Amino acid sequence: MARMHTRRRGSSGSDKPAADEPPEWSDVDADDIEDRVVELAEQGYDPSQIGMKLRDEGVTGTPIPDVKLATGKKITEILEENDATSDIPEDLYNLMERAVRLREHVQQNPQDYQNKRALQNTESKVRRLVDYYRGDELEPDFTYTYDVAKDLLDEE
Repeated sequence: MARMHTRRRGSSGSDKPAADEPPEWSDVDADDIEDRVVELAEQGYDPSQIGMKLRDEGVTGTPIPDVKLATGKKITEILEENDATSDIPEDLYNLMERAVRLREHVQQNPQDYQNKRALQNTESKVRRLVDYYRGDELEPDFTYTYDVAKDLLDEE
């Protein structure tokens, strides 16, 4: 996938192994996994952090390499079923957090042109994501501004 805001081309990375069932050594009950996912969400972890915690620590000491293979549901689906999702999708939340941090930095350092550009790039990514989510995950009249993002981040 080519990066959008740089001259460099492509990004090569590893793919997940093509498996259709969890490995034998990871035979934890699906309900236990779901309970642990909800528990971690209530402690304030994001879906991607929950996945890493289950991979590293597991449930009752047994690692869970892939929640979707083990339970048949994605982490976000489990959270939706248990009403434990946040108001804003995780990718949008992280980008808004970054945009707010950058804007505060640029306001204190007006000569920092590199980060001015980084702010423009980040905010354009946020706007594109907002267009994507508007209506489904977000209110139909949601628009991104610094103040809206600041308020949303302060609530969470």
